[in-house]
Amino acid sequence: MKFPILAYGHPLLRKKARNITPDMPGLQQLIDDMFEAMYESNGVGLAAPQIGKSIRLFVIDAEPFADLDEEMTTAQKEKLKGQKVFINAQILEENGKEWDFTEGCLSIPGINEDVSRREKIKISYYDRNFNHHTEEIDGILARVIQHEYDHLEGILFTDHLSSFKKRLLKRKLTNISKGKVNVNYRMKFASK
Repeated sequence: MKFPILAYGHPLLRKKARNITPDMPGLQQLIDDMFEAMYESNGVGLAAPQIGKSIRLFVIDAEPFADLDEEMTTAQKEKLKGQKVFINAQILEENGKEWDFTEGCLSIPGINEDVSRREKIKISYYDRNFNHHTEEIDGILARVIQHEYDHLEGILFTDHLSSFKKRLLKRKLTNISKGKVNVNYRMKFASK
């Protein structure tokens, strides 16, 4: 894996990412490297800030969720499959009812908590070839996108938790920031 994953507590994870242009040197290789890092870490999404790049880029492959929900339609399952690249994404709308789902994050290993998010989004973005798209997305795919999009805004999934839950997790989060965590992928810690 070319890039280590930045751990909770690293200041870059709290920085709002900047837009990129189609002529960014090495963009296609960076996208390929991000997919490699995501797969090697057993993730379904990875945002550029998580590998130390404060740019508006994230990649997802939510196929592992395709068999998670028996009520999911075949069309919904198909939308989860395959690699997707989001460049300079902007969530234009979030609507529908809020629903809880257990989320985790490669930057916050070993912590999984229920997060409430809206079920539908409208998003504007560019794909890896800088073709523009505006799409309405729902369900698990919308959630994965919202989670990765938050990284571009300097937001972590733990920010969506209650104050009480954050207090309960404080020691674990501190340990992660100090490198006191066992993972099977390379990480970079703020205090090392």
